[in-house]
Amino acid sequence: MYSNFFKKAFDLLISLLCLPIFVILYCIIGIMIKIEDGGPIFYKAKRIGKNSKIFDMYKFRSMKVNAPNILNKDGSTYNSKNDVRVTKVGRFIRKTSIDEIPQILNIIKGNMSFIGPRASGAEALKSYKDDEIDKMKVKPGITGYTQAYYRNGLSVREKRLKDSWYANNVTLWLDVKIFFKTIKTVLKRENIYTNDAENNLERKEQLQNEESIIDK
Repeated sequence: MYSNFFKKAFDLLISLLCLPIFVILYCIIGIMIKIEDGGPIFYKAKRIGKNSKIFDMYKFRSMKVNAPNILNKDGSTYNSKNDVRVTKVGRFIRKTSIDEIPQILNIIKGNMSFIGPRASGAEALKSYKDDEIDKMKVKPGITGYTQAYYRNGLSVREKRLKDSWYANNVTLWLDVKIFFKTIKTVLKRENIYTNDAENNLERKEQLQNEESIIDK
């Protein structure tokens, strides 16, 4: 009852109430992004939604225009404090999670929720194992169980299993706990980066080569 009706109603109501905040941030962050490099304000990416349907997810752009997609060995997105692909504005909006705010538009469109599993890239769909696929029983969220409690501190496999558990055990009380834990995690800035200093050194040469490509 909660996930089929009340959760949808809450999502729509809260997203409409938050829309003025999004408009204000769009003006402020949009101007900052335009001043820095003149590129587009939004980043749009293909993501896996409920029932494995592909949709376009919106974010404030935090990387340089035409930045290459770099993945770790386990298929997760390379994410480093010293990532040369990220703009100055991008570093700020990533640390504060402001880059996720445009997903309010996805909630209004009906392909996302405030709380749910993190949406994987469309190209990852074929890599899901049988015990991970339950993740797509529910809509992906701006925040969720793994983001709130672990952020980027888990492997891809661990995230998928925990997100599958959430999809099979979603309740109002669980979502309330995730909401408040998310606030705490964002304020403490825990596990922001997937790649630590050692990984950065291993990838330094590759990133420098990619930077030359970005600047062309």
